[in-house]
Amino acid sequence: KLKTNIYILLERFLASFSSAIISISNLQKKELLQDFKICSADKMNMIPLGLELDKFAENQKQKRTAFRQKYQLADDEVAIGIIGRLALIKNHALFIDAIARLLQLTTKKIKVLIIGDGEEKDSIIAMLQQHNISYNYYPDDAHCKQVCLTSWITDMASTYPGLDIIALTSLNEGTPVSLIEAQASGIPIVSTNVGGVNDVIIRNETAYLVESEDCDTFAKYLFDLVESEKLRQKMGQKGFEHVKSIFDVSILANNMDELYSRLLNKNKK
Repeated sequence: KLKTNIYILLERFLASFSSAIISISNLQKKELLQDFKICSADKMNMIPLGLELDKFAENQKQKRTAFRQKYQLADDEVAIGIIGRLALIKNHALFIDAIARLLQLTTKKIKVLIIGDGEEKDSIIAMLQQHNISYNYYPDDAHCKQVCLTSWITDMASTYPGLDIIALTSLNEGTPVSLIEAQASGIPIVSTNVGGVNDVIIRNETAYLVESEDCDTFAKYLFDLVESEKLRQKMGQKGFEHVKSIFDVSILANNMDELYSRLLNKNKK
């Protein structure tokens, strides 16, 4: 608590002689203005993240073929991916429980890819064993089982096209870049309703949101997407249009240019 209060005082001090403060989401704006009272409302500017999104939509067929060949995914298998470090905050336990239930519900062929690495790898493997779900850790075993732990992948633009559904089960998130990238790649999402997630998606149109620890609903939404390729395509197309209109780097550049121009003109008066 002492450290927190020191940081808040420092932020307020710096904000007092800053010309403007930028938040990257409505949630962060609320926290800065209402929760921590860092600055006055007239200094606050909400400017979303800007990412180079075009690369996620380019050459998708070729990328999909290459990725699925690498991880031995058949054309009729629905690939579900979860992306992020293997840490407690990412709550992979909910994801694995939901996958276990999904496997009981669906007759479709599915493969699951856990993308990332970290200190919770052994715990995740233990959970898979408890559910009797076959798995492999890709760097050591290239023969993909029901669940493949891929370890780290750096080229995400070549990864998303190989997946059909993206999941996020975090207990907390700031602004989840992986969900922006997933939508730019045309991939539908099932996510916990935490942090800034709601600020980057359109609920029930580009993503389904679930309250934390609601495994039954999480599994149901995964089931709905697994069962319907048409639904996946519809949500994926909407996701691309959504993020392209808000989170593209060109929009960030325009927003920043407008802010600096306004501040400079204000100083001239």
